Amino acid sequence: MKSFNQKVIDIVTTIPRGKVMTYGQVAARAGNARASRAVGTIMAKNTDISVPCHRVVRSDGGVGMYNGLRGTSKQVLLKKEGVQFTKRGTVALQ
Repeated sequence: MKSFNQKVIDIVTTIPRGKVMTYGQVAARAGNARASRAVGTIMAKNTDISVPCHRVVRSDGGVGMYNGLRGTSKQVLLKKEGVQFTKRGTVALQ
């Protein structure tokens, strides 16, 4: 049986380029809808560059924190991938 951490990593790895999921959506899909903060902690501690941590955002569309693993800001990475932002600078969630 996979740990919650491994489930989170597996889910985040499947987020396609140009798309995002919220911390809460990832937590729910991993089996614990109330563990959005845990997802944030897992993303912050991730050291595997193949895991697109920058594609996980806050439920209000804010980009949230970023561990800098890819060497630039989360917002810049998301914009390069084609993620749309609102005039307020938040991710335009679908």
